[in-house]
Amino acid sequence: MNNKEGYIFWRLAYSFISDHGYRIIQLFENQKELWLEKLENKKAPIIRMLLQDLDWGNAMQRDIEFTAYNGESVRKQIGRSELNVVNIYISQFPPVDEYEYRIAKPFVYPEGNKTMVSSILLANGEYDPGFERISERIGAEIHFSFNEDYSEQDVESLKKATLDYAIKKVKTERAILSNGTPFFTYVFIVIQVAVFFWLELHGGSTNTSTLIKYGAMVKELINGGEWWRFITPVFLHIGFVHLAMNTLALYFLGTTVERIFGKGRFLFIYLYAGVTGCIASFIFSSTISAGASGAIYGCFGALLYFGVIYPKLFSRTMGMNLIFILGINLVISYTASGIDMAAHLGGLAGGFLAAGIVHFPKKKRLIGQMLFLIASGAIVWGALSYGFHSVAKTLEEQSVIIKAQDYVNQEDYEHAYHLLKNFEEKAANPTEKTYVILAFVEYKQDMFSDAKKHLQKAIGLDGNFAPAYYYLALVNLNEDNVNQAKINAEKAAKLSPDDKGFSNLVNYIHQLQSTGEGGE
Repeated sequence: MNNKEGYIFWRLAYSFISDHGYRIIQLFENQKELWLEKLENKKAPIIRMLLQDLDWGNAMQRDIEFTAYNGESVRKQIGRSELNVVNIYISQFPPVDEYEYRIAKPFVYPEGNKTMVSSILLANGEYDPGFERISERIGAEIHFSFNEDYSEQDVESLKKATLDYAIKKVKTERAILSNGTPFFTYVFIVIQVAVFFWLELHGGSTNTSTLIKYGAMVKELINGGEWWRFITPVFLHIGFVHLAMNTLALYFLGTTVERIFGKGRFLFIYLYAGVTGCIASFIFSSTISAGASGAIYGCFGALLYFGVIYPKLFSRTMGMNLIFILGINLVISYTASGIDMAAHLGGLAGGFLAAGIVHFPKKKRLIGQMLFLIASGAIVWGALSYGFHSVAKTLEEQSVIIKAQDYVNQEDYEHAYHLLKNFEEKAANPTEKTYVILAFVEYKQDMFSDAKKHLQKAIGLDGNFAPAYYYLALVNLNEDNVNQAKINAEKAAKLSPDDKGFSNLVNYIHQLQSTGEGGE
């Protein structure tokens, strides 16, 4: 074998590594057999190259079978259900006997039929057909020019350049993934565990009053000026299971994000995502909330930002696994009861934005970082403005409903009616609760037509609000429309099966129908 084949071997390897993103996974001691990987390339995740003269076809066959055996070992190591290996021979001459049929179609490893080896021969000066087959296999063009004669020094220089480039590439990737050792991750774990035991000793972590006392997210209190509740919920957890799940998630995600972004940047990302998660909960959630979930989803967001900036490295190191885990968590958040979906999505977005603001250590991107900062500021300001405005409106309505309920308890229906009617006329969008209590007051004052109209509005706003159907059934009975009263009463009982008042009304209507009383 002369130096020309050696030059082609290393020039081809250099092209795979520098132009197409492959990485060396094994270089044999004789430095004439090289294994490369690019797992994100589904067509050709593994390339095996061999620089060797192939004298006989049966020797080629034995080597193909050996390659398939090694490929099967690689498949098991990386956990793939199946694996394609591109097997490239660089030889001065082809085998002297019949060999074409041995490489005409892929060889499938017989045990399990899960590893397939596609072999290509570059020999005898006819390289273009081989380059075309390689390009077809890897899904990218492979072609370069070369001379007919090379010195041993030329080959050694190219080999050194190839290996140096591969080593430099590995070091660069490791540097991106290792910008610091976890510190604040463990600090936050200690804090949330310590706070949990503090809650348990001072009323219980599932006690609502205890949670509120020590900083849970409560809309009314934030609207009253307790802005610190945008951050304190991050360190509170409701019950041991909640604590355990979030601590485990923080351990795995937090350490990864802190290694990539470094300590200071991780601290900012985690707390910023925690705050944006609380802001989203403040806007969209109707109950008190607590937990580090928003900040933990911020770690997901930061890793997605990493994927946008370094898509190839992201795809190789975490890629679809991270997206799959995120997808599963979002589905659980959406379908399971008692989970604050708004906080999760707010934290996810906050983590992505925070990562864009701080970017990566030793890598400046001033214009991009400034744009992320401006966008983040605008989003947070807009969210807070909308949140305080909507919460203020909600609190105003709650105040009116509470006062009207007090009048009802005193059977002062006239004052209750005027209070609710005035609010209905000036409010932009009264909720179904306002319409139902207004309808109840109207019913008590024999204003059945108005009561019916307002109950229908309530149902239009929330088709699952049981009290609206209950009072509409009472109005129907007053209209002697027993059949319609039955439909509405049964609807109310179905929506709230535990409410005895609703089921009693259904039974009463059944009695009316059985005795033949009632109108329609």
